Amino acid sequence: MLLRLTFRIALLSAAMAVPGFAQAAAATNGDSTTPATPVTAPKGPAAAPAPQVPAHPEDRAGYDPAGRRDPFVSLLSRGETSLPVGGRPVGVKGLFIGELSVRGVMRTSGKLLAIVQAPDNKTYTVHSGDVLYDGTVKVVANDAVIFLQRVDDPLSPVKQREIRKPLRTTEENR
Repeated sequence: MLLRLTFRIALLSAAMAVPGFAQAAAATNGDSTTPATPVTAPKGPAAAPAPQVPAHPEDRAGYDPAGRRDPFVSLLSRGETSLPVGGRPVGVKGLFIGELSVRGVMRTSGKLLAIVQAPDNKTYTVHSGDVLYDGTVKVVANDAVIFLQRVDDPLSPVKQREIRKPLRTTEENR
């Protein structure tokens, strides 16, 4: 029984392999069962000459970004604010929103002012509408200051975002 099964498998394999060998032999000999039809070019106006190809292959190389990101720009530093060569301005105009902490809010002649502290432990008074290095003061409220920060990320559709800095952080409330 095993011999018959082996014989049938071998016979089936040979039957499948023979047509494949016949096609490969016909392709190498140039024999074909279908006659070759000559291909003629359509008659009409003369075709334009082919564009000149530069002799040096490096002259042909080029890159069209077409809206794609620059592959040589780091994805890790995307959107961070870089310092200008001359440094930051002195005072409130040279402060980043991320490095400020709100220390107090006071009312003078119907307006609210915020007392903010910089990383060097200097305190500044800011009004609604004051300009900082990376944004502006939008609103000074009784319990917080709301800033509008400019987003310098070219891939982001949002160009400004609101940052709310409370008067007291959650760690101080404990």
